[in-house]
Amino acid sequence: MKKIYINGNFITLEKNEKNKVEAILIDNKIIRKVGTKEEILKYQDKQTKIIDLKGKTIMPSFIDAHSHFFGVANNFMQISLEECSNIEEIKEKLKEFKQNNKIDKNKWIMANNYDQTNLEEKRNIQKEEIDEVIKENPVVIQNKSGHSGIFNTKGLEVLGINNETRLENIEKQNGKLTGLLEENAFIENIKKVPMPSKKEMIENCIKAQNEYLSYGITTVQEGMLVKELIPIYQELLEKNILKIDLVAYIDIKSKEEIKKAFKNHINKNRKNFKISGYKIFLDGSPQLRTAWMRKPYLGEENYYGYSTMQDKEVEIAIKEAVKDNMQILAHCNGDKAAEQYINAIKNVDRKEKVKNPVMIHAQFLGIDQLKEVKKYGIIPSFFIAHTYYWGDTHIKNFGMERAKNISPAKSTLKQNILFTFHQDAPVIKQDMFNTIWCAVKRKTKNGIILNQNERIEVQDAIKAVTINVAKQYGEENLKGSIKEGKLANLIILDKNPLEIGIDKIKEIQVLETIKEGETLYKNIHNI
Repeated sequence: MKKIYINGNFITLEKNEKNKVEAILIDNKIIRKVGTKEEILKYQDKQTKIIDLKGKTIMPSFIDAHSHFFGVANNFMQISLEECSNIEEIKEKLKEFKQNNKIDKNKWIMANNYDQTNLEEKRNIQKEEIDEVIKENPVVIQNKSGHSGIFNTKGLEVLGINNETRLENIEKQNGKLTGLLEENAFIENIKKVPMPSKKEMIENCIKAQNEYLSYGITTVQEGMLVKELIPIYQELLEKNILKIDLVAYIDIKSKEEIKKAFKNHINKNRKNFKISGYKIFLDGSPQLRTAWMRKPYLGEENYYGYSTMQDKEVEIAIKEAVKDNMQILAHCNGDKAAEQYINAIKNVDRKEKVKNPVMIHAQFLGIDQLKEVKKYGIIPSFFIAHTYYWGDTHIKNFGMERAKNISPAKSTLKQNILFTFHQDAPVIKQDMFNTIWCAVKRKTKNGIILNQNERIEVQDAIKAVTINVAKQYGEENLKGSIKEGKLANLIILDKNPLEIGIDKIKEIQVLETIKEGETLYKNIHNI
């Protein structure tokens, strides 16, 4: 069926529209015609549906530059500690969950959205404090960053970790375990925690898909596809559950096994699923003081955070990506990690061109590093919402002079470098308008402005979650703007973000999400 949208505000994100856009024609999933109302209405016939927007705004749907789709699904199966303001409230939440859910004594209990920087105590909960309320079940409390977690005594026992265990990134005090595991120690051990049933996981993948759509997102990312998730994604494909487009990046350590399982999806979008590249981790998290920095953390003369790969290992990974015609995504929060990534690309690039390399998070990417970022075609994908959520923590960890320049979007824009924004969901919600506000405002929770010279205009922030991401994925000919010949991936909004005050941007509601001409989400409360 043909559809014509009229009487709205059209944000096309296209520079060279010859005429004012007053209407668009959609036919067979594609935007067929863009132009004035008079021009477009000439194409209507008896089967054409005319949609009167009544002054609402229509724009390209959002594209997720980096998140963890299964992590979002997994969140529906865990206890959220987001609202807890102290350790006693966490204990009460865990106790209440155990009492209200008849859980077998050996079954794992998992909690998420934990952030010790928001607690009154300003410290991590200890395993003994978890033991006070849950002793017989193994428990893990996962940090909001995804880079650490605290296990109770039972959890450590099940994982085979004790006071004699010699592993980096396991915290001990006076020779005894506190329960805290960070970075590689946490990432490797969290994989050993049994997953819920396949039925539960598929149900929650459907919930996750609907949540992304409710935020106006039609292309999402699985930012770390590990071999343990192969059966889940196979079932999603076999049952045609995916309505969104999902772009996956493989844990490079398991690349052969995963590629074999999804051989028909390598750089091909089949059943809305595509594997586009490999993912590597080069450091940790700045709010947890594990990001790898060129200068020491404030107050610690010789502490620079952690590196997670050797220089040669990074080069080998990039060479593998080039050889296999895959994109490479590297988690880099600290400027030293950024330096390592840039140097590795530089060394590989001398012989072979690296395909659209992405620097995920790029929190402390130095302005002095942008010249080489541009030279080697690296795409920084900024977790720009750090300005609000952890900006005050960064000031504490690094001092104002360094913290104020996190996610230097304006400096990047000035150098004509392609960049994108993301939420790293489930770290924070997939709320694109909140992210746009963070980029335009750069205000911390305590009201401190982090370098107003790094603020960008609303339209540039919108591009960083639409057309720029389409370019990051190499899909700019299909997605990211309202243009004849592109897929009809659109959202309808209650307000025009280009015409309202900055602080009202966070209040914008997605009324409808349209993918390839079909409405997949309607906000029944606000239409």
